[in-house]
Amino acid sequence: MPNRLAEATSPYLLQHAGNPVDWYPWGDAAFAEARRRQVPVLLSVGYSACHWCHVMAHESFEDPTTAQMMNTGFVNIKVDREERPDVDSVYMEATQAMTGQGGWPMTVFLTPDGAPFYCGTYFPREHFQRLLMGVSRAWEEEHEGVVEQGRRVVEALSGSRSLGRGSAPGPEVLDEAVELLSREHDDTNGGFGDAPKFPPSMLLSFLLAHHARTGAERSRAMAAHTAEAMARGGIYDQLGGGFARYSVDARWVVPHFEKMLYDNALLLRAYTRMWRTTGDPLARRIALETAEWLISDLRTDEGGFASALDADSEGEEGRYYVWTPGELRGVLGDDDASWAAELFGVTEEGTFEHGFSVLRLPADPADTDRYNRVRAALLAARADRVRPDRDDKVVAAWNGLAVAGLAEAGALFDRPDLVAHAGAAADLLTRVHVQGDRLVRTSRDGVAGPSAGVLEDYADVAEGLLALHAVTGEPERVALAGRLLDTVLEHFGDGEGGFYDTADDSEALFNRPQDPTDASTPSGRFAAAGALLTYAGLTGSERHRTAADEALAVAVPLARKAPRAAGWGLAVAEAVLSGPLEIAVVGPADDPVTGELHRIALLEAPLGTAVTRGEGGGSTEVPLLRDRPLVDGAPAAYVCQGFSCRLPVTTPTALSEQLAGAAG
Repeated sequence: MPNRLAEATSPYLLQHAGNPVDWYPWGDAAFAEARRRQVPVLLSVGYSACHWCHVMAHESFEDPTTAQMMNTGFVNIKVDREERPDVDSVYMEATQAMTGQGGWPMTVFLTPDGAPFYCGTYFPREHFQRLLMGVSRAWEEEHEGVVEQGRRVVEALSGSRSLGRGSAPGPEVLDEAVELLSREHDDTNGGFGDAPKFPPSMLLSFLLAHHARTGAERSRAMAAHTAEAMARGGIYDQLGGGFARYSVDARWVVPHFEKMLYDNALLLRAYTRMWRTTGDPLARRIALETAEWLISDLRTDEGGFASALDADSEGEEGRYYVWTPGELRGVLGDDDASWAAELFGVTEEGTFEHGFSVLRLPADPADTDRYNRVRAALLAARADRVRPDRDDKVVAAWNGLAVAGLAEAGALFDRPDLVAHAGAAADLLTRVHVQGDRLVRTSRDGVAGPSAGVLEDYADVAEGLLALHAVTGEPERVALAGRLLDTVLEHFGDGEGGFYDTADDSEALFNRPQDPTDASTPSGRFAAAGALLTYAGLTGSERHRTAADEALAVAVPLARKAPRAAGWGLAVAEAVLSGPLEIAVVGPADDPVTGELHRIALLEAPLGTAVTRGEGGGSTEVPLLRDRPLVDGAPAAYVCQGFSCRLPVTTPTALSEQLAGAAG
């Protein structure tokens, strides 16, 4: 019989709707039941593409004996961390504080008031059953001590986190960050630190921006080495495009095979910017393949993008993606199979489990026609395999990142279809997720989910809208971004120049989450700073500019101690140092000169430049365009800082020269 999750909108919760566990969704009803029964709460947090979440589900949550123990001794709550990042955040902080580590599935035992008193992650069934018995016994026999433990945890994690007011990092601090990153960079394999290695998407943008401002070769070299190593490794799907979540080894050989929207949206933008900076054809290919994978594999019928593809299929992690030499021969024949095995690193021993190998591409093949033919044949054969499941909920923040990446790639690679897909996703967010000046975090099948948007939703959607406006000039994108950012200022501020991750009228948890550091996505604080800065550049709003500058203050200590946790903030700080520049392109939309001026603005201006375009003359909804007329009836570009503009230019060459001077 289905449990209470049968009515959920989250695909992850629906995966557990048939469990014999009497699951509750997160909410007052579960805690009220725990108080009525005087039993603890067992909180289990995961997400649909999580391999170990599936393992624990099969071992324990589908096991009648374990389920009976859970139902008898606890009120059980299942949470999708992607739907409720606020719940995940506060209990993950408790888990890390109590155990020294974190991860998913996250298993937390709470008092009926929500205070955590015992935390962990994945537990094998026998261990989990012993844990259930132990916690139940402690709850009965040492009740006051257990409750006191929860009270102490809440007290310890609820203290003041004031960082005080400040401003964005200056050039010396950014140089220090690069020096520290240089010491942490893996000069052999690319990336930073040791295994496991995650794609350093936000750091790539920072390093490229730092190189553009300073000419520092080390910044460019670290970014380029890491980008190429990932692109040629097993973390990148050499047949279908798109990146897996992370590499379990230091050499990018074997990935954890789940594919997430946020990783690929961020990496699409990073590789586009890599090509923009270096002209590297590999970066261009990876950017376009990633964009095409997003559209082919994650795009929903409503025009948005699904959150993830599972790591598992046929009950095995990675089965959809890996190959043996025999499988290559079955598809390609002996000659092409031998060539492909050498090209892609497929061995008899295997580079993964059970003799399977993950495809890599250490070097581009000399015979591109043969490569294209072999790749197409393998991709067609793979399509007959059981595909990994897709979590088709639309997450506002991650779709905002996809809008920005697709819009930027579409403009720079002359792919209007990519811009159109960015516009369709933005339209879905506007139509379904925006409710007044507020955002709903998720939707599915075009229906809004139950959870309020968090800071990253507002910030990343605003960022996507502003990036899309830079490409299309649609003024309504700026207007909506402004409304969302005003909500950020009014409901998320901490009174000291920073932001909480939840609104002041959101559900109150035992602690209001406020994490300024980047994780798998830009921190909400740094993402808000970037969007606020761009919006200020388009509108001249000193309020938004000041808020952006103050929000970046926390990047100063992070730059000096842990720059890997502040890549997005450091990239935004680079934009602050450039002014940021503001460029208004005016002229008829169908005039080739207008188009070329606009392309130069997008291609050659410093990263973080606020760009807009319009017909020119008369009033406009975007203040940067006001009083920017055509020049003798010809299209023109105005390069400005703080709305103080240089003389307009009317040729692409003149604009390039002006931008080169501004960058220098």
